[in-house]
Amino acid sequence: MKNCFHKEKKEDEAVYLRRKITLLRAITMTISSIIGSGIFISPKGVLKNSGTVGMSLLVWFACGILSMFGALSYAELGITFTKSGGIYIFLKETLGALPSFLYLWSEFIVTGPANRAVIILAFAHYLLEHFLAPCAAPALAVKLVALLAFYVTVALNCWSVSWSARLMNFLSFTKLTALALIIVPGMMVLSKGQFENFQDAFDSSSLTFDRLPLAFFAGMFAYSGWGQAVYFREELVNPRRTILLTVIVSLVIVTAGYILTNISYYTVLTVEEILTSDAVAVTFADHISKWLAPVIQILVVLSCFGTLNGGLFAGARETFVASREGQWPSLFSMIHIRRHTPLPAVLLRAPLVMLLVFSGDLYNLLNFFSFSRWLFVALAVTGLIVHRYRHPEVPRPFKLPLFIPVIFIIICLGSVAMSLYSAPGNCSIGAAIILTGVPVYYLLIYRPIPPRCRALFNDLTFKLQILLEVVSQEICTY
Repeated sequence: MKNCFHKEKKEDEAVYLRRKITLLRAITMTISSIIGSGIFISPKGVLKNSGTVGMSLLVWFACGILSMFGALSYAELGITFTKSGGIYIFLKETLGALPSFLYLWSEFIVTGPANRAVIILAFAHYLLEHFLAPCAAPALAVKLVALLAFYVTVALNCWSVSWSARLMNFLSFTKLTALALIIVPGMMVLSKGQFENFQDAFDSSSLTFDRLPLAFFAGMFAYSGWGQAVYFREELVNPRRTILLTVIVSLVIVTAGYILTNISYYTVLTVEEILTSDAVAVTFADHISKWLAPVIQILVVLSCFGTLNGGLFAGARETFVASREGQWPSLFSMIHIRRHTPLPAVLLRAPLVMLLVFSGDLYNLLNFFSFSRWLFVALAVTGLIVHRYRHPEVPRPFKLPLFIPVIFIIICLGSVAMSLYSAPGNCSIGAAIILTGVPVYYLLIYRPIPPRCRALFNDLTFKLQILLEVVSQEICTY
């Protein structure tokens, strides 16, 4: 049952999230979200754990195919269900309210804020390193610049959907430019017959099959972000067509770009140089030209900024939909009366990120929860299969062969099992904190709030509405 708040208003005067994201914008936003700092800074993780140049290239290709499987599974779910929200809405519609709330809880408490904090710290570190080299950037300066960058993206997402999308278009172009600046020189060197680093590409003495799963984890991290379009499904122009084309086009471009980029790395750099570099793209650029290294470094900075903006844009929609579904305070399902942006949902992302930026153990904190995302992704795609069998009567304009989601689920669960095996302490702590959402759900969501508390809560919500100039959406968009 649709729970939108209706008014007799002309559509152009009503408050709701407009369909402003075209196919081109959806593709560029997805590409911008996928291409983060990973491909530029540390592809050595794939090489180190795969053992050889040839096997590492196969891993990059396999990760691209696996990402396509996951993205196509998301596309079927996103076309079947007409609401925004991504994983959250998929879990709620297929597996029920509790799994969806636990995902929402984990994303809100630590996983989402920690991811954003890591990204903005990387942004600030590489930006200041560029301008202060050879001196090290002061830790406090890195944190302050990181927060400044984050609040710029918050302000932009509060101000305008169109301008956020335009920024993503520009940053997507800069990321592809960065890949081109690596691919073109590398191919030129390769065309001159420099094949030395590809000799014995599959040397059996260097293969490390027992560590191959770790190579896949590193590769899949670089591809993360492929499900971006389903998080703002209600703002897409012609969503059924746009979601499917966005998935296919963006992942074909990114997979081809990643493989060609790695071929360029291996053409110019030796295995030893890659394994000892903390920023492979910068090391590569130093070998090509003196002017190329600072350019690549700035493009890596912009790449981090684009990933941050894309994550904030999608995460705010997730909170917005959860609030509209009754699993989060109603204030966060409201929209600014003039800007038509989910302003409260965007602002909600700020305090915890600020707190984590100044925490001293951020990267370990993020490791506690790295396994949880794969678990929830696996559950979401499992929900696709469950929903097919429970509701065969539901129209499915796009339907995948069953082996695609099954393979993806097996790989995801394998990564979860590997995380539990390799770091049982961290994973146990992460799981325990996620499970704290269970009592929250049963005390505040499952059972009705007492009337007196509800009256106080409604009064606070009303006052914040006036302060923020927000109201519930007035036209159903799903």
